[in-house]
Amino acid sequence: MTSSRNAVFVLLALLTATQNNVLAAAYTVVDLTPSGLLQAQAWAISGAQQAGTSGGTEDYWHATLWTGTADSYVDLHPSGFARSYAYDTSGTQQIGEADGHAMVWAGTADSHVDLHPSGFMWSVGQATNGTQQVGFGHHPTYPGSLPHALLWSGTAESYVDLNPSGFSQSQAHDIRGTQQVGQGCPAGAYSHALLWSGTAESYVDLHPADGFGLSYASGISGSQQVGAGFSITGGHLHALLWYGTADSVVDLHPSGFTESYVSGTNGIQQVGRGYGPSTGDNKHALLWSSTADSCVDLHQFLPAGFNESYAGGIDALGNIVGYAVDTSGNAHAILWQVPEPATLVFLALGGLAVIRRRRSTGWRRERADQNVSALGV
Repeated sequence: MTSSRNAVFVLLALLTATQNNVLAAAYTVVDLTPSGLLQAQAWAISGAQQAGTSGGTEDYWHATLWTGTADSYVDLHPSGFARSYAYDTSGTQQIGEADGHAMVWAGTADSHVDLHPSGFMWSVGQATNGTQQVGFGHHPTYPGSLPHALLWSGTAESYVDLNPSGFSQSQAHDIRGTQQVGQGCPAGAYSHALLWSGTAESYVDLHPADGFGLSYASGISGSQQVGAGFSITGGHLHALLWYGTADSVVDLHPSGFTESYVSGTNGIQQVGRGYGPSTGDNKHALLWSSTADSCVDLHQFLPAGFNESYAGGIDALGNIVGYAVDTSGNAHAILWQVPEPATLVFLALGGLAVIRRRRSTGWRRERADQNVSALGV
């Protein structure tokens, strides 16, 4: 019985390894760069949509929306502006900026709404949850040229200043549900990662108590907040993960890397970028599953001809967007697609069947029943 039980454990371990290898090997890479354009960058993904910018010349950068292919791109650039960028998408809404004005769209260039508050010198839209938007901007009454984190509800007049009392500046970078994340500088201190719940007074300081000179939060989903902190001992950025408090911080910095940071999360996995000896000191797109040891280098799935890569967003299914830089220095918007769940199950079961065929028919029937029970099916 002991040998049979050990065989089950070995089998389950092999199955898990097979499933992980299938998932890793099965990424399909799609170059979203529109035909005829020199460059493109994708920064966010939600549902079937991806958001970013395309163009590539000094005078041509247009906010862009895709639905999974290069040919699907929609030029969101509003009439009368020189440059525009889309940084996030959620539901039917996209957000970004055009010539220093925070801007929100609903899938077309003509749908744009200028979120720039009256009297502000400049503003930037960073993220949307489909109904509310976050970013930052500067008003002449703010000291120096420093920004304040802002929260909108679809119009310029609706903005809420999220800058905490006693902070010299702040920025909001992402929003999910009723919470927002970003960064701010307490008086006399460097940047601290911050979490808000809709008001300046609601802020939670996520800055780790020890080991980091500064920190910022760039993404939020579910119970997770992600970003980076500057390691005092290492002298470089480390990718960080939080669960709502400073004490909950998890250092995601992988072994073999000099620097790392996280850009986004779907609440389970995290994406970003890093470099070090493991990458030949080239910047590579990275994927984590909430621990440093789980880090996967996404650059390995790109075709030949790219020197650097970056991952900016990940959706609920694990599809990832970002960009990769080719040998000519041009950026290509990239979508890393995971296979359909049914395909994963089929491939994993196929791997299990190969293992099982090494045993006798009687053993196969007995183990099949036990494996189904062990897997909780």
